[in-house]
Amino acid sequence: MIPYCTPQFGKLPNGARLERIRQSPNYADGEFKNLEPTKHFAEGSSFFSAGWDFLFKTWERQRPEAPLPMLKTDLKTLDRNIDLIIWLGHSAAFLQLGGKRILIEPVFSSSAAPFSSFNKDYNSEYPYSADDIPDIDYLLISHDHWDHLDYPSILALKDRVGAIVCPLGVGSHLEYWGVDPAVIHEGDWNDAFQLAPNFTVHILPARHFSGRWLSRNKTLWASFMLETPERRVFYSGDTGYGKHFAEIGKRFGGIDLAIMENGQYNIQWHHAHMLPEETALAAAELGAKAVLPVHSGRFVLAHHAWDEPYIKLTEASKSKPFELLTPAIGQVVYLDGREQTFEPWWESVTIEAQNSEK
Repeated sequence: MIPYCTPQFGKLPNGARLERIRQSPNYADGEFKNLEPTKHFAEGSSFFSAGWDFLFKTWERQRPEAPLPMLKTDLKTLDRNIDLIIWLGHSAAFLQLGGKRILIEPVFSSSAAPFSSFNKDYNSEYPYSADDIPDIDYLLISHDHWDHLDYPSILALKDRVGAIVCPLGVGSHLEYWGVDPAVIHEGDWNDAFQLAPNFTVHILPARHFSGRWLSRNKTLWASFMLETPERRVFYSGDTGYGKHFAEIGKRFGGIDLAIMENGQYNIQWHHAHMLPEETALAAAELGAKAVLPVHSGRFVLAHHAWDEPYIKLTEASKSKPFELLTPAIGQVVYLDGREQTFEPWWESVTIEAQNSEK
């Protein structure tokens, strides 16, 4: 059972919301299912063994040896009619598309866990807070894990958001936290919400799981396609590699930008998070013209070195038909095709650490 003694754990779906969930073709035997068989943990591993490793083991270079480069862009002064994206660390991003301002999975807390002493942000000088965010037209939440659905961030933003789009069940947490139900647009895979005459958000499949405590898969997880007459932007959410990427690519045709999970992977939970080589393959199957990797750069959720996702994805992308975009946290990426270059900033962090040791 979820411990309701503290509100950040949220609230599981009940009543009419639960009845709607039970009608979903993706729900059976009391929980949501992936499109293809998905073991959450590899042979010999379990939720408890993985959790023990996460909480009590340390691994080499999980955290950077020197501060990451970060820019403090004034988001409120940006011309909203210019299509752009700014990565805010981990999976969070600020996006302008078709004259709308969109926020993806903001986590302004210093930890991504039920208790602030766990999973601390390794960017001690992280420059953004909810106060830096302008009024938002649309907020996207892909699932209810702590590093994607952050209770304090929702509380700080809920009265400055025009619409929240999320998969089935996630709205239960939001309403429990005081979000106006009229703002919540909650859907199943392949549902679409036309939020403005020329702006549609599609809720699409992902291969993952959900839960904020011991109850698992009572809410759905998802990816998203944002569609305007000029552009399509895809966000993978948390996901393992699967057949859904090729199917989405075939359905939508050209995708201008794919915001792709790349980080916090481990062979113990390989089906729930992609390896960098799979991220590159999935982006190619989507038909993406450009790829912006996320799900790294702030929190330690896996055993790999902090910079390994960038190193491996850069190598895996060399033979793929898309442009790999690697901005630093806070750096503006324009979507209008203008010439931009992005340095391998993770290399400078290692060099700075080495120089400081001399």
